[in-house]
Amino acid sequence: MPIYEYKCASCGRVSGFFVQGFGDPENLCCQGCGGKDLKRIISRVNYHQSQSDRLASYDPQARKSDSFYKDTRNIGLHAEHMLQKAGVKPTEEFRSRIENLRSDPSRVIKDSDK
Repeated sequence: MPIYEYKCASCGRVSGFFVQGFGDPENLCCQGCGGKDLKRIISRVNYHQSQSDRLASYDPQARKSDSFYKDTRNIGLHAEHMLQKAGVKPTEEFRSRIENLRSDPSRVIKDSDK
């Protein structure tokens, strides 16, 4: 059963509804103000990129957005890119350390305090 999103013309709130079939359901009303003037909108979509795809599309020269630096999956991406460029296969220890940092980035600070 698809979930369609509708935007209220009165208050601007976006509401999601389970819909049977492909047509707009009858008697929809805004979950915020109760308005009846709703327009179906295109919902946001997410795409999960594999680590190998992330590495293949990584450009060290490209400008990075703030979201790039907030995404822990990007930790070690440059190092992996440089190893691949040099034709060196990363060791299991390297992969393990990178994965540990991706799962708990604060580990760098914890480990340096020892």
